Amino acid sequence: MHGKAMTFLRERRDSRLYGILTGPAVSFGVTALFALYHGYLGLSLTSVWHGGICIFYLLLTAIRGIIFLTEKLNRTRGEKERAVSRRRTFFISSALLLALDLALILPIAMMVVMERPVDIGLIPAIAMATYTTYKVTIASVRVRRQRRSPDGDILISELRTVNFIDALVSVLTLQNTLIMVNQDQAGEDDMFILSAVSSAAIYAVIVFVTVYMMVKGSKRA
Repeated sequence: MHGKAMTFLRERRDSRLYGILTGPAVSFGVTALFALYHGYLGLSLTSVWHGGICIFYLLLTAIRGIIFLTEKLNRTRGEKERAVSRRRTFFISSALLLALDLALILPIAMMVVMERPVDIGLIPAIAMATYTTYKVTIASVRVRRQRRSPDGDILISELRTVNFIDALVSVLTLQNTLIMVNQDQAGEDDMFILSAVSSAAIYAVIVFVTVYMMVKGSKRA
């Protein structure tokens, strides 16, 4: 009887876990496409900014991929093996997350100093605005679900942090796009102040949530 109850609880937990991972799995594919998109723009237009964003999205894709692969392999492992595997993956992906934060310094600095090597036009601006709206909406919904039903898995907590950072970077990307499209229609001084303040604020939040997640996860690992 006790064995059946434990099996039922384990299956229910795994079902909830994969329910949580279903949405981010879609984001994994979208993120990979955007990494290729920015990589293409970086190469074809010789854009350092797009190259930096491409690196960010590649690291983001790698982190999500490692977490998905770990949880997939964990389905056939015992509890102790799962714990060891998740702990190892957490530290590896945390290192990648730090590299991800560092990769943002160059594109953010370019936004602040108003470096824009190319005009990308209206169509890419609309595409980025649509993507930003999608990411912010999805991230907000997941944050609400997390508050209602928090999960104890350190990798799921990290995945939610990564999703939140992804949404914030989408805002930065959209901001840069709007500046590139409308720079000639606004005063450069005003745009410089807006870009500097908003970029610094968003990046500070990104660094804070990264460090907070790492400290909290390290205690639980």
